[in-house]
Amino acid sequence: MTDRLAVFGNPVAHSLSPEIHQMFAESAGISMTYEKVLIPLGEFKETAREFFRSGGKGINITVPFKQAAFDFVDALSVSAQQAEAVNTIVPQANGELKGFNTDGAGLVSDLQSNLGWEITSKSILIIGAGGAVQGVLGDLLRAAPRSIVIANRTASKAQALAVKTNDERVSAVPLGDLSGNFDVIVSGSSAGLSEVGQGYALATSLMHENTCCYDMIYAKATEFLSWCGALPVTQRADGLGMLVEQAARAFELWYDVKVDSRAVLDRLRR
Repeated sequence: MTDRLAVFGNPVAHSLSPEIHQMFAESAGISMTYEKVLIPLGEFKETAREFFRSGGKGINITVPFKQAAFDFVDALSVSAQQAEAVNTIVPQANGELKGFNTDGAGLVSDLQSNLGWEITSKSILIIGAGGAVQGVLGDLLRAAPRSIVIANRTASKAQALAVKTNDERVSAVPLGDLSGNFDVIVSGSSAGLSEVGQGYALATSLMHENTCCYDMIYAKATEFLSWCGALPVTQRADGLGMLVEQAARAFELWYDVKVDSRAVLDRLRR
């Protein structure tokens, strides 16, 4: 029997999820199909309900439907509760649909396992305060950093997210007021540094010779990584590894098998 999986989004044509999950399935000897489903705005719940009613095995969710998926499911994982967003839906034995958020686990795994960057006891700066950042904060905190500073053009959004996180290690500052020194800088803004206005650049004083820069965006050059690239002492990476690692967590939730995510990432990089 061939399982049916899908990613729901709008837009969704750019998604690499079908290729990634097909590689996982081949390595695990699993027969499945994985499709991209373009969902009209406002029609997520109806389409998801029909997908599972017709025997669907599971769904990944991308923008802009992670909040709709959060509202749709019957039960939530801890990460999904903290993120207030769902990117993976898994049918349960009792008939319920459970929502998970694997983005944070994917980010942490890429940082620590693939890139070899240390998070424990380190200072982290996160640029942006939108859904992508909220989606990873819980897992980053479970990796035991010393501190996380959220910086955003709209300071009130960063402050609200820090308060919602309810962890003394998390603080918020306006982008223009940043100071200090950070071990890891993560851009979680869909616009990169251009979000903060023309000609803005982070002060190099925020970095030391071992600072690592990470952009959650993948497969395209960003202003943030270009800025990091002008500083030869800095390690930098895009978010392709996060994409693969969060997909690996979803696949494991559906099939209860461990997959070789590093091999898939290497294939995609090539």
